[in-house]
Amino acid sequence: VTKAQEPVKKNPNAKRILILGGTGFLGPAIVAAAHAKGHHVTLFNRGRTRPGLFSDGPNLEKRLGDRDPSNGEGIKSLETGEWDAVIDDSGFYPRMVSASGQLLAKRVKHYIYISSISCYKEGAPENSDEDTPLATLADPNVETMGKNFENYGGLKAACEQAAEKVLPGRTTIV
Repeated sequence: VTKAQEPVKKNPNAKRILILGGTGFLGPAIVAAAHAKGHHVTLFNRGRTRPGLFSDGPNLEKRLGDRDPSNGEGIKSLETGEWDAVIDDSGFYPRMVSASGQLLAKRVKHYIYISSISCYKEGAPENSDEDTPLATLADPNVETMGKNFENYGGLKAACEQAAEKVLPGRTTIV
């Protein structure tokens, strides 16, 4: 039994949280922490990475789909529902972050995008802040990391910008 499946105390201030991903990277820790606080969690993913990690339960729902809206059913399973927050720890391509954000914009209060230190043009120098220059892409439409992951940082920066563009003033970049 994972921590997200253990019984939790009732939380009168429980939030509805949608996690895009949730079974890899930071996802399991985010799900466990949210569930331990009594929040209602919805996981959206392809169901490929550790599909048995979490089970549907009183405060946990699973929705299957693909971040790419043109791949199979895409993000169709997110066409219904409302959430207080979306936590996006699986966004790598700005077109897909933008599509998710556009679909959810009227039904979500806040969008949290998990980025990377790689989003900075020259790494994160000491004492850097929000004004530190971001990495850029030679081709803003690229959807590959590149042979040596040379596009990774620029893609993460572009995803940050895509999220903020779709949900202006309601986006937090981590």
